[in-house]
Amino acid sequence: MESAYPPVAFYFKVVFEGTDQDTSFQEVSGISSQMETESYVEGGENRFTHKLPKGVTHSNLVLKRGIADANSPLVGWCQAVFEGGFSARITPKNLKVNLMNEDKQPIRSWFFASAVPVKWEVDTFNSTKNDVVIETIELSYTYSNRVA
Repeated sequence: MESAYPPVAFYFKVVFEGTDQDTSFQEVSGISSQMETESYVEGGENRFTHKLPKGVTHSNLVLKRGIADANSPLVGWCQAVFEGGFSARITPKNLKVNLMNEDKQPIRSWFFASAVPVKWEVDTFNSTKNDVVIETIELSYTYSNRVA
């Protein structure tokens, strides 16, 4: 069966290397790369400025979901990083974000190498609303590739 184009953004899966459990998320954002440039003004040339490439930077990957169970492997990893102090070893994890089709097959994939949590946040508690508590995990990573 041929997939519809353009693909829908609501059917995706996050896969952490070494585990296939506890990876359901409500939202993924921050899949972004940007080329930094340095401006160079050429002597005697006033019509333009040269933009020279310096390097590629990546946004942090932001994962949002309903607050997880205390026994979750992902929660344990975040706790080890944020509550372990600098005496404990921080273990980076590789992960992949898959955009899926209606047949549960990945149609686009992004690979993120050596990710570590840099922010772990729980949404505001509000007694006047009837919302699910949302947990946000922000990951920094070494590099990313669009795999498919």
